[in-house]
Amino acid sequence: MPIVVTGLSHHSSPVELRERFAFSNAQIAEAFYQLRKRGIVDEAVILSTCNRVEIYAASRDSNPALGQALSRFICEFHGISEAPEDALYTHHDPQSVDHLFHVACGIDSMVLGETEILGQLKLAYKLAHAEKATGPLLNKTFQKAFNVGKLVRSETQIQRGSISVSSVAVELAESIFDSLKAQQVLIIGAGDTSEKAARALRSRGTQNILVSNRSHDRAVALAAELDGRAVGYDTWEEEFQHVDIIISSTAAPHYILTRDKLDGLLRKRGHRPLLLVDIAVPRDIHPNCNQLENVYVYNIDDLQGIAGQYLEQRKAELELCQQLINAKRNELLDNLNSHPDKTNLGLHEQPADG
Repeated sequence: MPIVVTGLSHHSSPVELRERFAFSNAQIAEAFYQLRKRGIVDEAVILSTCNRVEIYAASRDSNPALGQALSRFICEFHGISEAPEDALYTHHDPQSVDHLFHVACGIDSMVLGETEILGQLKLAYKLAHAEKATGPLLNKTFQKAFNVGKLVRSETQIQRGSISVSSVAVELAESIFDSLKAQQVLIIGAGDTSEKAARALRSRGTQNILVSNRSHDRAVALAAELDGRAVGYDTWEEEFQHVDIIISSTAAPHYILTRDKLDGLLRKRGHRPLLLVDIAVPRDIHPNCNQLENVYVYNIDDLQGIAGQYLEQRKAELELCQQLINAKRNELLDNLNSHPDKTNLGLHEQPADG
């Protein structure tokens, strides 16, 4: 019952391609149904983030073409006739287990050692578990991955420097403005990534934070925590003339800010610089907004340059990280191989919170 992972990430695909393959939570539930209905796999977990879309799968029948079947499924599910060459990758065990452990540790992330991915991986697993899409093999494997993610972060310095896309976005703002204290910031979308960006801004001295979210109650709650102010999702444009920085991370399926829309709004604010940081996938801000004078647009891929400042000092920790991963991978595979009847390996175990 091998473990296979098929998907694409920032290593193989630009954001323009990744956003076409992204799964919403509602789509993930439907994808599990389709995978079972077609008999492609027996167990599955779907991870869909800003930087990667991956299906981790296990099948009781040894199928050397499972990776190809998963690739076809991902394309067909999203109405894509064929993925560009080399965009989708497939790993079989033990490489698939190595890959999962690297993802959990933040070693495969755009920002080396970042912490957000571990929480995203736990949420992906919990959703799969709730949909009864996991079984004994993936239950055991993912619980081990969570353990490895915590172990590597506690035993190494892989988190040194900025450790998330959110904090890197804030450092980008600091590189453009002399001080964040006097700048007014608008956070569009009150999800996990936006919340972390807002807290990072607050910790760097930002005093004027506006929060806008489709669920206004959520915007009010987050604004209260940040000593900021909530504004209506349909009326945030009224605040535009006073805003210096916009950090956007919504789940909208289309652009919420285009050049034509922005051009009209800019007339209200003069020639002051405007920083637009788009950390959503699919993107919230049309790239042609960057063509406007005094407007600076950065998307999720653009943040890679800032992350590179910390890359060398973190690379020094990779050898120790790999030693820990190798030990835990061998421990897991030995455990699985010693139980030919895998029905006792955790089918009824609950998702790990640790």
